[in-house]
Amino acid sequence: MKILITGGCGFIGSEVVRVALAHGHEVINLDLLTYAGNPDNVADVADDPRYSFIKGDIADPAIAATAVEGCEVVINLAAESHVDRSLHDPAAFIRTDVVGTATLIMASRAAGVRRFVQVSTDEVYGSIPTGAFTETDPLQPSSPYSASKAGGDLQALAIHHTFGYDIVITRGSNTYGPRQYPEKLIPLFITNALDGLPLPVYGDGQQIRDWIHVRDHAEGIWHAMEHGAAGAVYNVGGGNEWPNLEITGRILAHTGASHDLITYVADRPGHDRRYALDTARLRGLGWAPQVAFDEGLASTVEWYRGRRDWWEPIKSGEYADWYATNYAGRR
Repeated sequence: MKILITGGCGFIGSEVVRVALAHGHEVINLDLLTYAGNPDNVADVADDPRYSFIKGDIADPAIAATAVEGCEVVINLAAESHVDRSLHDPAAFIRTDVVGTATLIMASRAAGVRRFVQVSTDEVYGSIPTGAFTETDPLQPSSPYSASKAGGDLQALAIHHTFGYDIVITRGSNTYGPRQYPEKLIPLFITNALDGLPLPVYGDGQQIRDWIHVRDHAEGIWHAMEHGAAGAVYNVGGGNEWPNLEITGRILAHTGASHDLITYVADRPGHDRRYALDTARLRGLGWAPQVAFDEGLASTVEWYRGRRDWWEPIKSGEYADWYATNYAGRR
């Protein structure tokens, strides 16, 4: 089977590329290679004869039409995905996450692609004080990022409803693991701890997130692609709810760094307090996460400890300027 995976040079996308190849399929990776798209993330499969790469934008109709040609399945992971960045440039998120998604879906439908998988996020539901979100709960996004992802989801559902096109949506919880761009909490705190730099904790650090290892998330996306119903949404969560401050403490323990590195900074505007997903629908199809959180976090710390060659070049240049503005200057 020939599969187009967009955003395949990103953190989760590159793992989905590996899963698809492990299942014996031909993979085309379409990625614009923005700041978080890293060819090193797929260096281990770049020479596989079943793998090919196209640099391009999913919001460009001509590129989308070319990329989907001859594919049986499209899995869309191309996205602007960091909340902090969305607060400064919402338009970039709308272009990729809404316009790009709709453009890619329509190109896929026109080309006769059998199934389209839209990879989304638990953040589209907003915050929940108790319990867990199910796939039928209303969308109440609270940041420009989550609103753009909700917009992409609604485009997907509308096109399914209007044309009967076979679309499946997955909504994943906070994901961690190797190769994650170090603007996100876990890789940022690991790499800062390894260098003895401050760990900037937003507010009181009691925001709760559900964590899933990247391999479990990728396998969940793949399982929904293979077994999901057309027009259905599937939550993909790890069932590991922890406050950010607890995650911080565990990272310090694994790295051996001092708790004195914890630095409380002004909270993010509109910061959601708690996310939680009910994953019974996808579990009912036979999927379940396999990586225990303590094991996954320990192995992730060791990956970053051993791969300074991967993250040290990233944490310079544009990243250093962005970090200085968004973290180092917030007290």
